[in-house]
Amino acid sequence: MKQESLRITASTVDPGLLSLPWSTPLGKWPSEHIVSLPKGLSRHLVRFADLSGRVIAVKETTAEMAQREYEMLGNLAKLDVPCVSRVAVIAGRADAEGKALPAALVTSHLRFSMPYRALFTQVLRPDTANRLVDALALLLVRLHNVGFYWGDVSLSNTLFRRDAGAFAAYLVDAETGELHEEGLTDGQRAYDLDLARTNIAGEIMDLAAGGRLEHGVDALEIADGIVSSYRSLWAALTDEESFSTGETWRITERVEKLNALGFDIDEMTLVTTTDGTAVRIQPKVVDAGHHQRRLIRLTGLDVEENQARRLLNDLDEFQARSTRHQGDEELHAHEWLTRVFEPVVRAIPYDLRAKLEPAEVYHQVLEHRWYLSQAQGRAVPLAEVLTSYINDVLRHRRDEATIMGPPTETMSLPVVTGAVEVSPETAAIDWRDLV
Repeated sequence: MKQESLRITASTVDPGLLSLPWSTPLGKWPSEHIVSLPKGLSRHLVRFADLSGRVIAVKETTAEMAQREYEMLGNLAKLDVPCVSRVAVIAGRADAEGKALPAALVTSHLRFSMPYRALFTQVLRPDTANRLVDALALLLVRLHNVGFYWGDVSLSNTLFRRDAGAFAAYLVDAETGELHEEGLTDGQRAYDLDLARTNIAGEIMDLAAGGRLEHGVDALEIADGIVSSYRSLWAALTDEESFSTGETWRITERVEKLNALGFDIDEMTLVTTTDGTAVRIQPKVVDAGHHQRRLIRLTGLDVEENQARRLLNDLDEFQARSTRHQGDEELHAHEWLTRVFEPVVRAIPYDLRAKLEPAEVYHQVLEHRWYLSQAQGRAVPLAEVLTSYINDVLRHRRDEATIMGPPTETMSLPVVTGAVEVSPETAAIDWRDLV
């Protein structure tokens, strides 16, 4: 097999792909092509490379599996499921002597994402583990909701991005997945969930064996958390409710509950009983990203769901305090964006902007203002808050823009140890601090 038989499958071919050393086994690629980032364990050989100034992940596998996963990632992206973005499939590889080499799947690096092992320093704290499991449960619900059977649910096959004190989970490995247009059976969902519990227990136990689990933490209890979290979320999305005709307020309550979970309702079925004394309600098609879509519509900011909720809360507080443009949400949003959010982001020194993405920085500034105000018993001016946050918090964080995986033995990433209940009265940023 000759090098000229190289075949590239991609929706948009980056010319830089042709300059990568596909005639060399991935494990022997020269250093000028490799991005030196830590990585975790994988059943396949995976290396990170530079492609036209951006980071990509290259995985060696069979041509059939690479093409299948490439197509699956494309289908999931169309369904707006959180997953890594596909770049290309490279098949027909051969070395200088014509010996066949494995095909390669190329995906984009998900900026500001981290594998679960990179989310602790010396030990994994239970609150961090529980938040990771909750994020994975929500991802699994979203996948099952669109008819995707994963078949290999685990923390290792997931990347996590910080999301206003919580985490947002992204699917990384779709190799074993199946997409069923007619939806999943209860048995398929149950198998995926049981597999998730088993794999998570093993991964947490592996951390315990390496001395990286806080003393007294029960790995099985953490793993059990995905079952309860998943079932609670799935019930909120799909359960049918019955109530009397005098309790129609419960329709609004159900919608608000789903919105709080980040889902919109595309269709809802209401059925009255034969005697007309009761109503049954069941949401039909639900989609995730309620707060994300509202924030994009108002400001153009594309952030994680919890970050969107936090920013919208701040925007709503800003609007409530304003005496101008009463009732004009779009004008208030523009004013908040230009007078509040953007000045905070611009205040971050250039050399620190890879620490966290802008929405997470803004969320943490709000939290930091709340902490300082509580400690000092006064409303601390924003300029003082920013100086304190930049020098005392942000400078000591590890850059998260290009974390792809954990070092095998050494961890040095700080941990956010839990969500904080932020009071809008003390934490919301007043635009008058900025002008």
